[in-house]
Order: sequence, then structure tokens, then C-alpha cells
Amino acid sequence: MRLALAVIALAALAGCKSKPADLPPQPNAATAGDSLRKVGTELEARSGKVAAAVTVARDNADKPEVVRAETGVALSSLPVPSPDDLLVARARASRADQKDYAAAEAAGKKARADLDAALAKAKADQEEAKRVSDLKDARIKQLEAELDRVKKDKDAQWWTIAGVGVAVIGAVATALAGPRVGLPLLACGAAIGAFPLVTDSPHWDLIVTLTLSAGAALLIWVAWDYARDRVNAKNPPAE
Repeated sequence: MRLALAVIALAALAGCKSKPADLPPQPNAATAGDSLRKVGTELEARSGKVAAAVTVARDNADKPEVVRAETGVALSSLPVPSPDDLLVARARASRADQKDYAAAEAAGKKARADLDAALAKAKADQEEAKRVSDLKDARIKQLEAELDRVKKDKDAQWWTIAGVGVAVIGAVATALAGPRVGLPLLACGAAIGAFPLVTDSPHWDLIVTLTLSAGAALLIWVAWDYARDRVNAKNPPAE
């Protein structure tokens, strides 16, 4: 939602510009890999314990008590079988047909391979989802920065227009009323036009201090000049 709003606002402010490159589709997967990694690790650990118990039970096939105990350990890590699965297993055991066992083993190996493939795909989807999510976050930051730049450019245009206007008035005033009136207006026009550049400068504090000092000095000079003119008007020089 934020990305769509940013694109619309940028298009409204910036006008016709080149469209950013399309982002790749994001897989329907979590962007944080900790949960998936934890599930995969727990599944591998549980499978390993079951495989170890069954292996020990087969190695001790001549010891019924060991077989029963180890298969009990294996069953403790497995879900409860469904009635249908129990019927299939019991029928297979009653027939004791090696072909049935071979087919069941092949199906088990295929199921294991399918599970490994599904887990690998889930991990790949998670990594791709994280990558695309990071791309979206970067695009949002890029668009927000572009919005800020466009806004600053438009603000700078208004300051430039205002500065030019004041400078024109200063030039006219210089021609009609003299430099005493026109030069301060010209200086003000230049200051207004340069304001956006000055505010973005890393030396803003120093510039403000110098500008205020110069403004104060100019104000003192104007006041002194005005007072001098008043004194000279009251006491004209003797002819």
C-alpha cells in the first residue's frame, strides 16, 4: 500500500518521468527464515532419532524385548497412524510378500525425496521472498527520497521567482531612486533566491551568523546615514 501511494504521489509531483523497473513477484512465503529453519532442524532431528531406533531394532531382530522397546521409542516421535494405514500395514504383514515390502519401501523413499524437495523449495521461496521484500523496502526509500527532492526543487523554484522579482524591483529602484534604495533590494533578491541552497548547506549555522551580522551592520549603516542626512538638512553648509 505504501509503495503504491508513493508511486502515485511521485507521478503527480514529477510529471512524466521514466517508469522504475518492475519488481519481481514476491513468493507467498515468510520473509523471516528463522521459523522455517527451526522447523527443518527439528524435523531432521526427529527423523534421525526414529531412523536410529528402527535401525537398532533391526540389528537386534533376535531379541524381541529390544525390538519392542526400540520401536516404541520410534513410535513416540511419530504421529498416530490412521485406521486405513493400519489396515494396509496389517494386510501386508499377513501376506508377508516381499514384493509388497519392496513397493512400500519404494513409496517411502519417494515420499522422503518429495518431502526433501518441498522443504528445499520452501527455503528457496523464503530466501526469494526476503530478497524481493528488501527490494520493495529499498524502492520505497528511493521513492520517498525522490518525493523529497521534487518538493525541494519546487520550493526552490518559488524562492528563485521571488528573488528575481525583488531583484527586478531593486534594479528599477536603483535607476529611479538611486543605489541607496536599490542596492539593498538587489541584495535581498539575491538572498531570497539563494535561500534554498543556503538552508541545505552543512555550514548553515555559520551562514546564519554571518548573514545576521551583515544585516545588523547594514541596518546600522542605514540608520547612521539617515541620521547624518537629517543633521546635514538642519545645518546646511555655509555658502
